[in-house]
Amino acid sequence: MSVEESALRSKISKDGETGDLTDGFHLLIDAFQKNGLNNIYGVPGIPITDFGRLAQAAGMRVLSFRHEQHAGNAAAIAGYLTGKPGLCLTVSAPGFLNGLTALANATTNCFPMILLSGSSEREIVDLQQGDYEEMDQLAIAKPLCKAAYRVLHAEDIGIAVARAIRSAVSGRPGGVYLDLPAKLFGQVMDAEKGHRSLVQVIDPAPRQLPGPDAIERALTVLKDAKRPLIILGKGAAYAQVDDTVKEFVEKSGVPYLPMSMAKGLLPDNHPQSAGAARSLALLKSDVVVMIGARLNWLLSHGKGKGWGEAGSKKFIQVDIDPKEMDSNVEIAAPVVGDIGSCLQAMIDGMGVGWSAPPSDWTTALNEKRDGNLAKMKQRLGSDTKPMDYHTALGALKEIIADRPDAILVNEGANTLDFARSIIDMYKPRKRIDVGTWGIMGIGMGAAVAAAVETNHPVLAVEGDSAFGFSGMEIETICRYNLPVCIVVFNNNGIYRGTDVNPTGGDDVAPTVFVKDIRYDKMMEAFGGIGENATTRDELTEAVTKAMDSGKPTLVNAVIDETSGTESGRIGNLNPQSVVKRS
Repeated sequence: MSVEESALRSKISKDGETGDLTDGFHLLIDAFQKNGLNNIYGVPGIPITDFGRLAQAAGMRVLSFRHEQHAGNAAAIAGYLTGKPGLCLTVSAPGFLNGLTALANATTNCFPMILLSGSSEREIVDLQQGDYEEMDQLAIAKPLCKAAYRVLHAEDIGIAVARAIRSAVSGRPGGVYLDLPAKLFGQVMDAEKGHRSLVQVIDPAPRQLPGPDAIERALTVLKDAKRPLIILGKGAAYAQVDDTVKEFVEKSGVPYLPMSMAKGLLPDNHPQSAGAARSLALLKSDVVVMIGARLNWLLSHGKGKGWGEAGSKKFIQVDIDPKEMDSNVEIAAPVVGDIGSCLQAMIDGMGVGWSAPPSDWTTALNEKRDGNLAKMKQRLGSDTKPMDYHTALGALKEIIADRPDAILVNEGANTLDFARSIIDMYKPRKRIDVGTWGIMGIGMGAAVAAAVETNHPVLAVEGDSAFGFSGMEIETICRYNLPVCIVVFNNNGIYRGTDVNPTGGDDVAPTVFVKDIRYDKMMEAFGGIGENATTRDELTEAVTKAMDSGKPTLVNAVIDETSGTESGRIGNLNPQSVVKRS
């Protein structure tokens, strides 16, 4: 059914006041707009093509991608940046499966997102009669998200959207799947009844106050610490209680480490930052306060060799999910609640006479930090030819420092690992990267969402391998004329471009790409600006121009192909064969 046929058949006005009928198309649009959800990321096609057209006609912004996974990644980052669920719209079966990867990633990273997928009719799916793109999508989605719902009747659309919103943002945020069979869209009902069926979600993510005994216990453990450390996770950034986080850190006087997406909650040049003394801080601390961070593989589960002897530390963990406590090690002081309420209670409990940590601890960390930064500064100021990671990232570090409102999107292996420690952030939620799973391919979707949701310039720093996962979306960036500058660190391969085929055959090694690719020419093909940079000065000039112009730009940054290490800094996760065959 076309847009014109739908409008004629339903005799509708959007608000139901001048007509007598409405349908599933318009009820779904009205339900989203009633709850302030006005951006949709997706890929059009059967059976949701007309929904996208009608949503755009109703004033929603509908951004069409080239692949559903990247649209889903965009929706997830929209959720992270706004605190409201991002919307991803896909077709059925293969389109749904493409979006499902992003939905699972959103759930793992605690990003609120709703995946909306058209689907086959239940009676055909249940009898497995071979419908167009037949698949039991609801059953497949359930294990990979916080909640999954199917809507069969137009009068249930309002309550279904409300449940999806509340599920996505309440407690620990995550992904929600909403299954929309094709027949739902064309269902017709009385407009006034339909209008009354819509729900405005009140307080979708209510505060969860911690118990007074939990606060007292946590403060007692912290007060007795000789070498305390705070670790800030992306959950602390998502909470958007930036002033409270800052007050707690500064009033406690405790050194802190930010996880990568928490960088900028306090400026990376803050005097209490121990980011450049990370190894020493983790090894020697005796009490660790986890705020919106999890003791997963990114922190060696709290018990790897970098943490010192087993049992040498006590942990205070602030998290909205009680099930997170004791996930890897014993938590001496669990504080369950929303981060703002928990930290405010701890601030209030400190009173006026709170003592700073022992000076020998803070002095040791500061000396280590300052020494490491001095060594790093020498490397970042180099002008190697061809560029290595430090040369190129040293240039980008200065560009971000001059533009603290810009959003940095970062993915890759070496490109990610070096950038995390080199590029300082100065404001919260300005750094977006691969998150908990450490996956590749989030770059272009994240860049689109960051530009759309914030209207700030975006600098996407990509490894050449990582860029390949979502590179076609540069057409999307050009189509919507978004202020995104992409820098592809091009060293001719995965990790590096120097591996060889051990057989001496014609095929290149599995990690090697076509030599001297010009990624900038791709951007030019879509009407954007392409630049090729072989030196630090050329890179600085090209990126500065792009960030100031706001025009879609791709800079092909030529990196020494010998530069880089296996799997970045997680090579230990890549098993090595010890079997030798004759």
